[in-house]
Amino acid sequence: MAKRPVTFDAETLRTFVTGIELGSFAAAAERLGRSTSAVSAQLKKLEQQAGAALVQKSGRHLVLTAQGEMMLAYARRLMSLNDEAYQAVKSVGIRGEVRLGLQEDFGESLLPSLLGQFSRAHPDVQVSATVTRNKPLLDAIRHNELDVALSWQGDESTAYSESLGSLPLCWIGAKDFDIGAFIDLNRPLPLLVFEAPCLMRSAATAALDSMNIPWRIAFTSRSLSGIWAAAAAGLGMTLRTQTGMPSSLAIFDQQKLPDTGAIGVCLHQSEKNVSAAAASLCQMIKTHFHGT
Repeated sequence: MAKRPVTFDAETLRTFVTGIELGSFAAAAERLGRSTSAVSAQLKKLEQQAGAALVQKSGRHLVLTAQGEMMLAYARRLMSLNDEAYQAVKSVGIRGEVRLGLQEDFGESLLPSLLGQFSRAHPDVQVSATVTRNKPLLDAIRHNELDVALSWQGDESTAYSESLGSLPLCWIGAKDFDIGAFIDLNRPLPLLVFEAPCLMRSAATAALDSMNIPWRIAFTSRSLSGIWAAAAAGLGMTLRTQTGMPSSLAIFDQQKLPDTGAIGVCLHQSEKNVSAAAASLCQMIKTHFHGT
């Protein structure tokens, strides 16, 4: 009798993906409403099924093994197909147009997969997307120029908004960037930032000031791609989340740099009761972050 192939559990895969994206399985447990012991048991079972270790510790961060990177790619595809199937069956016959706005970090990392998934589930819905910074997004929601927007959570909000949780902030730079050459010698740390006002720019300078670490603005950009390019060139460090971070860059341990905590993610609607198409898109975005 042929041996039955291993069938990976969908909820276990979702827990694995959430833990990696949040940088912590403890954070994944909180996000998914499970105990840390339950999440640990899920990870252990997944590694047993895979026949290999999927993650390992590196300082304060989780790092994927080679098998873990492969599993993450497949898990994301399986979760996307699962969620797409659910939305397609649930939302047959939906038509219309949705005006979507995304903060630039999400525009580069989430938009391609989200649009593909949504268009396959709703082939009769037209989507127009705007990728820009926080303030223009919130202004567009208030003026009913967008139906749905995904932004970082700051001091400003809108009438119909919902927190989707938070993502850890990280110090990011070129892999060979020498922090010690600045911190140990008390030289101003070169920062790569968006033009002011910017939530992460303010968080970076405030955190450095709290530890009396000198800093200087070395590079200012109007686009996230510009910041990533400057980081890859070794011009300095930037404070961002891992969302959309190029693989050529590295996250620096916070032994010499201040802990900057996390930043919230917020979903906005132009009105309380949006169209069926917009509501379905909102649910897809929530599923991506909440896993439910």
